[in-house]
Amino acid sequence: MSERLTAHFVDTGWLAERLGNPLVRIVDCRYYFDGRDGYEEYRKGHIPGARYLDWTVVTVDPHDPVAYRLAPSQYIAGRLGELGIGDEHLIVGYDDEGGHFVARLWLALAYYGKADRLRILEGGWTRWVAEGRSTATDEPVWPRAAFHLPSTPVHPELVADARDVLEALASGKSVVLDVRRLSEYTGEEVRARHGGHVPGARHWFWQRSLDWDGLRMFRPPEEVRAGLAELGVTTSTPVITYCHGGVRAAHAALALARAGFRHVRVYVGSWAEWGNRDDLPRALGLPHGDGRES
Repeated sequence: MSERLTAHFVDTGWLAERLGNPLVRIVDCRYYFDGRDGYEEYRKGHIPGARYLDWTVVTVDPHDPVAYRLAPSQYIAGRLGELGIGDEHLIVGYDDEGGHFVARLWLALAYYGKADRLRILEGGWTRWVAEGRSTATDEPVWPRAAFHLPSTPVHPELVADARDVLEALASGKSVVLDVRRLSEYTGEEVRARHGGHVPGARHWFWQRSLDWDGLRMFRPPEEVRAGLAELGVTTSTPVITYCHGGVRAAHAALALARAGFRHVRVYVGSWAEWGNRDDLPRALGLPHGDGRES
């Protein structure tokens, strides 16, 4: 894994030994698109000492007309400081979807060169509960802290925009990987003004990298590599991932990085941008040449 894509993972035993450590800040990143409230789920029970972190509040630019795009560094740093996370703290993030929403925090920190301040709990809340570990319902209060990020991205190459995707389509030098549900890819499920997918995009559902029906831990790297090899994607292939709002795409990038893929970018605007613009090409239908231009 290249330095710019470095992500650090810890297991439940490692975290259990550090509960109460004042230099460790545990953040519960559970979030849902099915009507449930992540904060309410947190209040029902969470890892002792954890505070709730809403990725839409901490990492999303509230002034960008495109939904869910990454916020400027000072905005992110300010939100983390308000939570009580400072430069001196090691952040441990978890959710109950195999790191789905922690991945967005990872992308934001990696983009600004601070991925080393984050640890991702393998299996997250799913594994913690399955192992019968202690839980809590109280919400700790952390004093406001100072968290600093550079004013400009340290690794701008981690993020792609619509022009980068168009260039990838024209040159064929990068694979565009759609990690949404197949129904979104085909256009059957429409969540923007237009449905469908980026023409030529290959489909890789983001949950394939996880033991989704088990403890939601990452599958072995060799399994991820084998699955993507079936799509003609190797560890040296430049890849751009996208979804709807740049969150599943961030998780896919995290999974690929963990499996040894060296050139991965996240199209943060994703279908929330592409599918709402009339000037960008779209395709409908199934993968592997069964789609049609629209």
